[in-house]
Amino acid sequence: MTTPYHAKYYAHELTRHTTGEGVEKLSRSLFDASVDLNPHQIEAALFAFRSPLAKGVLLADEVGLGKTIESGLVLCQYWAERKRKLLIICPASLRKQWSMELEEKFNLPSVILEAKTYREAEKQGIANPFIQDAIMITSFQFANKMKKELRLVQWDLVVIDEAHKLRNVYKSNNKMGRGIKWALEDRKKLLLTATPLQNSLHELYGLSLLIDDYLFGDLASFRAQYMNSRSDLQALKARLKTFAHRTLRKQVLEYIKYTERKAITFPFTPADDEHALYEAVSAFLKRDDTYAIPRQQKTLTTLILRKLLASSSQAVAGTLETMKLRLEKLRDGLAQDDEQWIEDIIDRDEMGSDLIDEGVEPPDDDWQTSDNSGTQGQLEADREKIKAEIAELEKYILWARSIQVDSKSRVLLKALEAGFTQMEEMGAKRRALIFTESRRTQEYLKKFLEANGYAGKIVLFNGTNTDPESKAILERWLERHNYSTEEKSGGSRAASMRVALVEHFRDHAEIMIATESAAEGVNLQFCSLVINYDLPWNPQRIEQRIGRCHRYGQKHDVVVINFLNQRNEADQRVYQLLEEKFKLFTGVLGASDEVLGSIESGVDFEKRILAIYQQCRTPEEIQEAFRQLQEELEESIASRMAETRRALLENFDEDVHARLRINLQDARAQLDRFGKMFWGLTRYVLRNKARFDDQSLSFHLFDSPDRNRIKTGRYRLITKDRPPVDDAFLYRLSHPLGEYVTETAKSYSTPTAEVTFHITGHPVKISVVEQLRGKSGYLVLTRLTIESYEKEEYLLFNGFSDDGVTLDQEVCEKLFNCSADYRPIPGLAPSVADRLRREAERHIAATIAKSMENNNRHFQEERERLEKWADDMILAAEKELADTKARLRELKRRERQAETLAEQHEIQLKIKETERLQRRQRQQIFDIEDEIMEKRDRLIDELEKRMKQETEAETLFMIRWCVV
Repeated sequence: MTTPYHAKYYAHELTRHTTGEGVEKLSRSLFDASVDLNPHQIEAALFAFRSPLAKGVLLADEVGLGKTIESGLVLCQYWAERKRKLLIICPASLRKQWSMELEEKFNLPSVILEAKTYREAEKQGIANPFIQDAIMITSFQFANKMKKELRLVQWDLVVIDEAHKLRNVYKSNNKMGRGIKWALEDRKKLLLTATPLQNSLHELYGLSLLIDDYLFGDLASFRAQYMNSRSDLQALKARLKTFAHRTLRKQVLEYIKYTERKAITFPFTPADDEHALYEAVSAFLKRDDTYAIPRQQKTLTTLILRKLLASSSQAVAGTLETMKLRLEKLRDGLAQDDEQWIEDIIDRDEMGSDLIDEGVEPPDDDWQTSDNSGTQGQLEADREKIKAEIAELEKYILWARSIQVDSKSRVLLKALEAGFTQMEEMGAKRRALIFTESRRTQEYLKKFLEANGYAGKIVLFNGTNTDPESKAILERWLERHNYSTEEKSGGSRAASMRVALVEHFRDHAEIMIATESAAEGVNLQFCSLVINYDLPWNPQRIEQRIGRCHRYGQKHDVVVINFLNQRNEADQRVYQLLEEKFKLFTGVLGASDEVLGSIESGVDFEKRILAIYQQCRTPEEIQEAFRQLQEELEESIASRMAETRRALLENFDEDVHARLRINLQDARAQLDRFGKMFWGLTRYVLRNKARFDDQSLSFHLFDSPDRNRIKTGRYRLITKDRPPVDDAFLYRLSHPLGEYVTETAKSYSTPTAEVTFHITGHPVKISVVEQLRGKSGYLVLTRLTIESYEKEEYLLFNGFSDDGVTLDQEVCEKLFNCSADYRPIPGLAPSVADRLRREAERHIAATIAKSMENNNRHFQEERERLEKWADDMILAAEKELADTKARLRELKRRERQAETLAEQHEIQLKIKETERLQRRQRQQIFDIEDEIMEKRDRLIDELEKRMKQETEAETLFMIRWCVV
């Protein structure tokens, strides 16, 4: 039988604040998380706790390794330690995914904050809606908008997902990055990105600034040290190791089985009328003198139309209709906002927000539209030309609408049949994810497939989903989960809609037809068939698409189907480039970060391909243009930046696998210990309120200790190796019932008693306890709390046997693995109590000294970092002086070589001006040194003050022990 002494020890052990030195730090989060145990994720989470003085870290694991789980473990641990001012900033499309992952995998409450939910919280009387009893989730845009309110909160931790989107924070015009940085100044941060370094070391500098202004000096010193021909990359790597952690997929193949990608290509031959329409519109797009496309938007509009041409006739017709309406306004002299016009086209067809973010060209001031330039005669001539273009577009629109079924859609039926056959052979679900670049094509495909045997089996996924079927799916989802429209989504209909559509696809539909809206932030591991009905030219977007299904958690090989136009030479060369050079469609890991990182901008890459479509007319010209592009790509992929990325971010430690294995073994042992303690504690505390089943690790609670927070019913202890039970509550430490159990046990009265431990008949052999069989003695349990850089709690055992032999910590802990019974005794002899107190005091002193030693190590690391920062700042000033000296030497050389007095006089004036600058800079170096050293010393003084320890020791119980 477990005793109150077991219960009190277990309760304190299960909830104590530990330091970040080993797996023990993550005990509670690992226990409470419903996730598979992967050693690289444990290591990454431990890295986040590496130093209590660090202002944050960068977790940069390669795509698909579970950075969300790593940060979830950290958040779970913070929550368990009652540090609950937690914030997640992420792209808007990922907010709901974060909320669901936190609830399902970590049992953590969250609130999605956006404009609507913020106003509603204010109406409910919440002074600052960012302060609630939940993890707050918000978008980059809203975080920047509400930066003043964010700054008022003393956040315990801020997680920034897709942090590379803020990498240009060092630039003065990066308003969003600078706004978020200001709002979170001096708050601890966890940055997540798979691409910390794509094109320039400036990106690493920018990410470091998000964490801490003092990781490096200013930009000038960073460039001087690490961005020249004599740069020391090893020194930079050493500094990165203090705040950046990265694991590659190839390093964890021993622990994680990745499935394969298998590519199938379906060639199709457009009918003559389709091909003729393509050629006609293509020729129209190549003309330079059209009014149909605004000059300042020509590249972007042409890019969109080219994509739609390859998508469907219906998509082409819709966009040509929009162009015709614009021309009619021009003809009638009505005002026209061309920038808004192109944004409307992109929004209507969901061509991807990256086109707006990167692709909108600045207006061309040299070009003027027909309604504000030239003579009256010229205006009339322009109007006639506009009318002719309107008539031409009307012809193309009628032509496109007359093509009821495209050849490619007929081939889609064969592709689905072949794909589903492969799914059946693999034992995978009959599910297919079809991507199109156009919402009009999406609607066309839905009608076409429904008319060809797939009625009732299709779900659409796009940026709005305002169609009746999607609305009905959302309503059923809300009803099924007992949510009101506002609940769980934090008021975000779009966020709830995404989750409802994914669940419907998983449980009911066979086919999801998706626009690019599904390419980010949606997990579809249950689907193993990806069909690129329209193939983007941007490799990064293709990788995102396939990555929805081919990711960690996918149990089957993923089949990727692409279509190839047999009558289009350029389309074939694009596919060849994507397949052979980027290796997007086959293999275990897909496109590597190294290859994708070589593309500075996906939109720029698309524009390069567009130029080939626009300028090349013969197959020979197309072949030559793609050959040149391929050569440039190969050079880029093999560039110095790729080498730099490897040198800085890959872990070359020979013991990395051994370290991961040890982490895994330690974590499993810790979880096993935690589980046994928690189960034993629960059985004791709830012995009169529940019926227990040790085989299934479940119990039926028939008497709730708190009817407002804790429901009666069946509970099952969270375990990783047992399937979930539908009718059971998942029982964890962080569950209100778990919190009740631990708090109740802590409050138990534990007066002096004799506790008899039973090793005889114990199911597992415990050698150190068996050696004590037949012996007895005394022990004391002390709870030591140290407040310094962070709160530390220790449970210290001290004991000895009747023959005077001292028991160490491990032996005392092992005693409490045994069942026991107890009987009260009047007290301990003064000599016994005095010895226990003396030994406890020595144990306390040794523990405090060790804590001080650890804190001193952290202090020295921070001091060294601040010293390097000071050196960086001084180096920048000295570099400016060195540059001035070099310029002065060059001017004096030119003075000696001057051929005329006038030239010599002009140079002498520059020499005097440069000498004055040199004197000022020499003086400034002393001032800068004084200022920097003063700032450094002030920061170090602040650290020293924080290192001061406050300790408190509490005796939990003293007992006489016996082992039988």
